[in-house]
Amino acid sequence: MTMSFTSRRLARRIPQLLVGLFLYGFAIAMMLRAGIGVGPWDVLTQGIALRSALSFGLLTNVIGAVVLLLWIPIRQKPGVGTVANVLLVGPSAEVGLAVLPAPDTIVLQVLLFAGGLALLAVATGLYLGARLGPGPRDGLMTGIHARWGIALWKVRTAIEVSVLAVGWLLGGTVGFGTVAFALLIGPMAGYLMPLLRVPDAAQAGPTDDSAAPDGPAVEKIASRPAHS
Repeated sequence: MTMSFTSRRLARRIPQLLVGLFLYGFAIAMMLRAGIGVGPWDVLTQGIALRSALSFGLLTNVIGAVVLLLWIPIRQKPGVGTVANVLLVGPSAEVGLAVLPAPDTIVLQVLLFAGGLALLAVATGLYLGARLGPGPRDGLMTGIHARWGIALWKVRTAIEVSVLAVGWLLGGTVGFGTVAFALLIGPMAGYLMPLLRVPDAAQAGPTDDSAAPDGPAVEKIASRPAHS
C-alpha cells in the first residue's frame, strides 16, 4: 500500500512539474509580448538580451544556472524541480515568443499581459505544488534567509530591486506591468498554491516523503514567486 501510494503520487508530481514549468515560460512570453512591463528578473534578462546576441530563452537558462551556483556558499541543495526549472523555462519562453504576435493596441496589450499573469499564477501553483524543489531564484532567497537569519522580505526586496535596476539600465521594459506583477502575483499564486499542492504524507497516509525538498521557507516564498 505504501509503495503503491508513493508511486501514484510521484506519477502526478513529475507531469505536474513539467506542465507547470512549460506554462511558466509561456506565461513569461505572453507578458513580454504585451510590452507594458514584466517582473524584475525578466527585466534583467530582457536588458541583457538587448545588449547581447543571446536570446531571451537562452539567457533565462544561463541566469538560472548562475543563480544556482550561488546556492553553494549558502549550502542549499537543489531538487529535481530546481534543475528542471533551469533547463525548461527558457525554451518554453522561446516557444511562446515564436508563436505569439505583438499586440497593436493598448487594450490587447493589457489583455495579453493579464492572461500571462493569470497563467503564471497557475504555473507557479503547479510547479511548486509538485513539491520537487523551488526555482533557483526563490531558493537563493530562502537559502540566504535560512543561512543568516535575514528577514525574507528584506532579502527579496534587496535582490529584486537590484536586478530590476540593472535590467532597467540595460534597457529592459519597466512599466505598468511591472507594478501589476509586484502587487498581484503574490495573492494570485498564494490562492492557487494550496489547491494545486500534491498532498503530503500526513494528509494522505504514512509514506516516505524524503523526495520532496521543500519546507516552511519555501511555503512562505511560494506565495510570492520571484520568477522561477
